[in-house]
Amino acid sequence: MTTINLDIDETITKLTGRHGLDHVSRIRKGVERVASLWRVDDGSPEEFQEFCLKYFITDELERDRLLLRMETTLEQIHGHLYEMRRNLRRWADLRGDEMDGVDELLAQFDSAPDLSEQVYVQKVAHLVLLNMEKPSLDEMLQHGKSWTSKQWAEARIGQSFRARVPKEVNDLARELAFRASHWVATFHVPVGTVVDSNAKRWFESDRKLVAHWLIREELKSAYNEADGINKQRALAWVLARHIDGTIPQSVMEQASEDDWDPETNRIGDKDPGKLLGVIRYQRWMDQVEVARAFDQHYPDHPTALSRKFDLQREISEQNVEHMLVELLEAEVRRDLAALLRTRLDRDLESHDIYFDDLFESRPAEDLDGIVKTHFEDETALQAKLPELLKSLGFAPDVAEFLGGHIRVEIAKGAGHAMRPMLHQYDAWLRTNRLDDQLGWDGFETAMHELGHNIEQLFSCYYAPRPSLQNVPNTACTEAFAFLYQSLSKRVLGIEDEAESEVAFGRESISAMLMACQIAGPSLVELRTWRWIYANPDADAASLREIVLGIADEVWDSYFRVDFGKDPYHLLAAYQHMVAYPLYLADYALGQMISHQIREFVQDKDIAKETQRICSIGKKTPDAWMHDAVGSSISPAPLIHAAAAGLAALGQRE
Repeated sequence: MTTINLDIDETITKLTGRHGLDHVSRIRKGVERVASLWRVDDGSPEEFQEFCLKYFITDELERDRLLLRMETTLEQIHGHLYEMRRNLRRWADLRGDEMDGVDELLAQFDSAPDLSEQVYVQKVAHLVLLNMEKPSLDEMLQHGKSWTSKQWAEARIGQSFRARVPKEVNDLARELAFRASHWVATFHVPVGTVVDSNAKRWFESDRKLVAHWLIREELKSAYNEADGINKQRALAWVLARHIDGTIPQSVMEQASEDDWDPETNRIGDKDPGKLLGVIRYQRWMDQVEVARAFDQHYPDHPTALSRKFDLQREISEQNVEHMLVELLEAEVRRDLAALLRTRLDRDLESHDIYFDDLFESRPAEDLDGIVKTHFEDETALQAKLPELLKSLGFAPDVAEFLGGHIRVEIAKGAGHAMRPMLHQYDAWLRTNRLDDQLGWDGFETAMHELGHNIEQLFSCYYAPRPSLQNVPNTACTEAFAFLYQSLSKRVLGIEDEAESEVAFGRESISAMLMACQIAGPSLVELRTWRWIYANPDADAASLREIVLGIADEVWDSYFRVDFGKDPYHLLAAYQHMVAYPLYLADYALGQMISHQIREFVQDKDIAKETQRICSIGKKTPDAWMHDAVGSSISPAPLIHAAAAGLAALGQRE
């Protein structure tokens, strides 16, 4: 579709003559916005002018009516399409009722593949662009804190129409992005034949672990197991083989019952044969292809980086990187490392970056048993959600509302949550489970996803206006996921009153450890995408090498002094890099936001404050945080609280 020469100045002159000089600024901005996205198929120059003359609105009451109509229109369009798409994905996402090939086909079905074009062809987008403000990120950051809900609603409606993306680009994005995310969800590494350096097997013969999530969780659980260090080293090597693509093909196919030593990468003391190779990085390159296809249609944001930071996250790339580095360069990290060494009674190794639960000494089996007495499986958890929520302080009617609008299911991959987009629908909570019970990992994951669901329901049902539903970005919803995950032991009755009094300091220490652990991979991903755009001829093989190299650089800069050398490239382990490009920083930001909220509600009613904060509406993260807790997003409160927590433990002067 080609552009067209339009007489913008003449159109502005005619509109100004009709409506007066008082409206000339709005007229000029509106006409220029429409012109920038008018194509030859939309009509002739004369039709462009006729459209502007016919549909420009000056009366404020009429503009208010238009805003309400557009809020309803977009809510209905996007809400029903979203509901169809998430339902058609269910079979591909969940365990237990698979139809190989069919589920993947249905998951990729899109009933409106050319929607982003049709809103222009059918003039809905042009109507909005002509009459609604479309502020830039800089304008929102500068003025947004003083805006009314109506001004924010107009901004969000105006920003709904940013680019004209052709159907073929949307088709490509849907196909390749699904292929990448589905590969991640179904990449389960068989570990039944894994042996440690002493030739000991640690898992049942048919056990599989989804990479990287459950491999990491099994590694973490080994801190409470006798001789667990050997299990951890073996699992770290499994992660290493996953990261660099050297897992033997025969292991993935479960074609051999011989011992697999992931450190030496030998099977039955023999050559491993064919290796997986660069398949992980081919799926990553699928996401790169999608990004490049979108680039040309976003002239103001022509990279995946600028779209992610400026349009989606609404925090600048430089600001996010600065906060990540501030976390990693905090002096308190040396004291945290000293505490880890004391707890483990040994020098730290690279996999110890995952050690964040310093204050739990119960073996994994004991925790599984405690969970089983409360929630044997996902069905029991579903049934008891209202009571669980009441135990966290939610009023009975609110607890019944939330619990009655959450559906608990078991995912093929790691846990995740899916929000409703219309009031008649529920939030979906996906977790994992052991074969015969929910287990601690499944329950703790469920508590994380429950935090998402609570936010999702409040921010949908209680938003001040339809166009302000949801929180500003994924970091804000991760904040509530981390907050409610931190309450897992309280729900189970593990944390007594005395422990609750010191819980804040302990949670601050754990949150600081988790934030720093994810800040490293976040920097790896950010710098990798910069390299991708600087190297347009990159392929999967070169991408693998650069990822491993950047992981080493970030490790040496921020982790090696405390955790020693990393032979595994652990900072590149996260599968989010493949499935959800540039998402990882939201976890680190989410830890910062979660701590600031947790600190703010320390002496308040957490249930009421959750409802209040999640009902603020979709402003920028900065404006939202000021309404929520009275300050901007910053790592400083978490750093200071971690230091205070260490001092309370006698670990810091």
